[in-house]
Amino acid sequence: MKRRDRTAQLVAIAILGALLFNYPILALFNRPGTFLGIPLLYAWIFGAWAGLIALMARVVEGPDE
Repeated sequence: MKRRDRTAQLVAIAILGALLFNYPILALFNRPGTFLGIPLLYAWIFGAWAGLIALMARVVEGPDE
């Protein structure tokens, strides 16, 4: 993958992260209730964080062409 493509993908992931951790999305999960015994808001934050890390790892460690 070209360096420019990889950079663009990482910028897109950063923008996605900014959107996922912004008020309107976080407000959707700020409700009483749990997911596997974890409050919904915390489960969302850590799940989205792990998903962003996985996406970044896939982009960075992807095949070089």
